[in-house]
Amino acid sequence: MIRTAHAVINLSFLAHNVAQVRKAAPNSKLMAVIKANAYGHGLSRIAEALDGLVDGFAVARVQEGVSLRNAGLWQRIVVLEGFTEREEVFDLLDFELEVSLHSPHQLEILKHVHRPAPLNVWLKIDTGMNRLGFKPDTIPTSYAQLMACEMVKKPLNFMTHFANADDKNDSKTAKQIALFKQLTADYEGEKSMANSAGILAWQDSQTDWIRAGIMLYGISPFSDSTGAELGLKPLMSLHSRLISVRDVATGETVGYSGTWTSEKATKLGVVAIGYGDGYPRYAQNGTPVLINGERVPLVGRVSMDMITVDLGLNSTAKAGDSVTLWGEKLPVEEIARWANTIPYTLVCGITPRVEILESRHSDTFF
Repeated sequence: MIRTAHAVINLSFLAHNVAQVRKAAPNSKLMAVIKANAYGHGLSRIAEALDGLVDGFAVARVQEGVSLRNAGLWQRIVVLEGFTEREEVFDLLDFELEVSLHSPHQLEILKHVHRPAPLNVWLKIDTGMNRLGFKPDTIPTSYAQLMACEMVKKPLNFMTHFANADDKNDSKTAKQIALFKQLTADYEGEKSMANSAGILAWQDSQTDWIRAGIMLYGISPFSDSTGAELGLKPLMSLHSRLISVRDVATGETVGYSGTWTSEKATKLGVVAIGYGDGYPRYAQNGTPVLINGERVPLVGRVSMDMITVDLGLNSTAKAGDSVTLWGEKLPVEEIARWANTIPYTLVCGITPRVEILESRHSDTFF
């Protein structure tokens, strides 16, 4: 069968990436962040492949944690967004999920829940992200209220999240680290700060638990490097096929709105991939695409189902030939730069009509 849009997920690379995380933070427990369908790689697929390699999981929402339990995974699971209503607390308890507690609203809900099994809570401190978390001056009061709450397992745990850790020259991360350590110094319980960028660039952020996300999938958290350059192996590659090759004369345009005009006679290849598959709508003219392993530039506007590439006048490419949109020799980080976005949005944006193929060949990129 000749496939059009499909992604290959190489699960064998996970063990390598986990080893790189452990090498960078040898004294911390590893919480694998698998929210948002494991960054587009498949929630259950990645969790099952990581089972036994990591110490716990982090998801964004209660439903994601419940899904993992229903799939038979019983490691520690932390729900980073926490809960917003009472019924979700019951799910947290019934499925033995841990929770990030970040607002007085949640605290009030807990005060009115009475169940025999306590809830393992991570008190989230806002050290500068200004998104979720208790402000520094409220920590003593919030801590006291949680300690008095019968529904909360003792001791409490603590976490925070970095705003600018991907910028190694930004002093804000150092200030967040110092503030978190100051605020939690006198409290028992486990502590967690470091995300992928923190693990790699801010060693002082490595506490009891680290939360590795994007780097587990072999992608760099930094804009100036690729995962491969950091010693990681990217799990996902995206592929399709040429479905047409056509001659174009000098001065002709291609695609919607004629955003590209041929400066000389050439051959155009039409690839069965588009924003309906998750390929970035705003990829610019010149974005590299691999045809039979050779780089050619994207030309014209990305449409829902197709893109066009300039094959060159002497090309021998033909319909049915293989196309790589990102993968070996074409990092997803590079495509993200051409589309003025970040690689997170690309791997998370793969749509359901893209066929997902699993690989376990440890010596091969796809």
